[in-house]
Formats: sequence, C-alpha cells, structure tokens
Amino acid sequence: MSDRPAVETWLTDMDGVLVHEEVPIDGASDFLDALKDSGLEFMVLTNNSIYTPRDLCARLSASGLEVPEERIWTSALATAAFLDEQRPGGSAYVVGEAGLTTAMHEVGYVLTDRDPDYVVLGETRTYSFEAITRAIRLIDAGARFIATNPDPSGPSREGRLPATGSVAALVSTATNRKPYFVGKPNALMMRSALNRLQAHSETTVMVGDRMDTDVIAGLEAGLRTALVLSGSTSKEEVEVFPYRAGMVVDSVKDLVKVVREGW
Repeated sequence: MSDRPAVETWLTDMDGVLVHEEVPIDGASDFLDALKDSGLEFMVLTNNSIYTPRDLCARLSASGLEVPEERIWTSALATAAFLDEQRPGGSAYVVGEAGLTTAMHEVGYVLTDRDPDYVVLGETRTYSFEAITRAIRLIDAGARFIATNPDPSGPSREGRLPATGSVAALVSTATNRKPYFVGKPNALMMRSALNRLQAHSETTVMVGDRMDTDVIAGLEAGLRTALVLSGSTSKEEVEVFPYRAGMVVDSVKDLVKVVREGW
C-alpha cells in the first residue's frame, strides 16, 4: 500500500515514445488524448534544439499527433531559461538553428561574436568549420562553454548524423574546456519543465525510452519514472543498469489506463 500522493503531472519524451522517425508509435494518440481528458498537467520533452515548439507542434500534427506548442519543452528552451537565471540580459555566440536562437532572443539575450559571456552550442544540420573555429577562439578568450545536450548522434532517413555531443567533444578537445550540458540526462531539464508548469516533483511522472537519459534524469529530479520499450532501450538492457524505472511497459499504449485511473 503506497502513501505517495496522486500523480498530477506527466512529462514524456518525444522520440521513441510518441514517434519514431516521424511515424507515430502505436497508442501515442490514445495516450495524449488520455492526458488531455484527465485534466492533468503534461509536457512533451525533447533534447532536439533545432526546432521551435511551434515547428515541433506542426511536425507532430503531420504525424497525426496533436500537442499544443505550449506543451512542448526543448533543450533549447531549458538552456535559455538556465542562462536567464544565471546571467540575465547576457550575451552569447550561438552555434545552432532557429529553435535555439529564438529561445535565446526570447529571454533577452544578445547574440554576438564579440566578447560574449557564453558560447552556446546546439544542434544543426549545417555545422561549419568557420563557426566551430570561432567558438573555439571565443572560449579561449574567456567565454563560458554551454551545450544544449550531450547526444552524440541523431537519426535521419539516410543514417546517423553527428549531433551536439560529438561537436562539443571536438570543441572541448581543442580548448581543454568541458561544456555544461543542460539537456537530459541533466535533471535540470526536468526541473525547468516543472517550473514552467508550476508542478512538483513528488507528483510527477517521467516517461522515456532510455534508461541512461530519461530515467536517470527523472530519478535525479525526484520523479516517478516509466520506461517504454518502443525506443532505444531493450528489455534485456534494462537489467544492466544499477538503477530501475518505477514501471517498464511495451509502449505508451500500456500507460493509458494508468493515466485514467491513477498511479
């Protein structure tokens, strides 16, 4: 018999939980409908910093999944919120796309390559040698090094692509300066989403498909955790990790009843 308070908020990863290569995962629509009908707070999280919430809203809609843009939280938004708390009204040299530059502008940051407070590295499909070289020189000159997320690669229809973590390793090797990663598995990503919702960790569930990012970040943020086997982590791999998810299910289809009846 558990004396834990009832769940009031659900956080869920996007890739591997709701969609796979823009194809909706079985039960994802029913899961989202259950969240909306329940009256519970919820947020869809992603380490992807390329797109704005509006972009992701449109992409999910094209896959048949309706998620309001205000219910989407990205590593770009989390990074901007973090820097706004650390140094309000600061400046940054940003390597990234619209999802990151828009988030930085919205918190009042000036984007510049002249003596910035920070170098902020995000994901882009067009990493340029010139931009990376400029980032290295600015870090050498004293700029603090921030990266949106540590993911080393990302998927595409043609195969894997280098992502933020790989480029961050290159810059780190050149500068001998390690970045501070804001996105998962940093629990800060979860806490910033909770702050946005004005929710509490003890009444929140994190749903993810990776033990090494979603589940560990949820645990470290004090959330209940649910692992779905529809993405990166297989059933056999679950036992390898020294920590456990609160619940392991095949897909979000198995969580519809949990949302409706409570955990």
